Amino acid sequence: MDQAKYDEMEKMLHKLEDIKNSQESIIDKINHVITDLFQNPDKDLEKTMEEAHQKASDNVDKIAGAIENYEMKMNKAQLS
Repeated sequence: MDQAKYDEMEKMLHKLEDIKNSQESIIDKINHVITDLFQNPDKDLEKTMEEAHQKASDNVDKIAGAIENYEMKMNKAQLS
């Protein structure tokens, strides 16, 4: 694989990692809201935050899988 192609793939990998980090940050913020709800309960907001937490967690899993697959493609392409 030529260096330009590898550099482009590496940029894509960094973008995927940034997306994953952003989703993890969202999960952290949601957890803060959920914790605050112990002091000021609101069933509707709690339900919404739990759903948002689940969706963000699912996104982290999907992006982590995409990163793993993309890294395998990069490694395979390097060997070609």
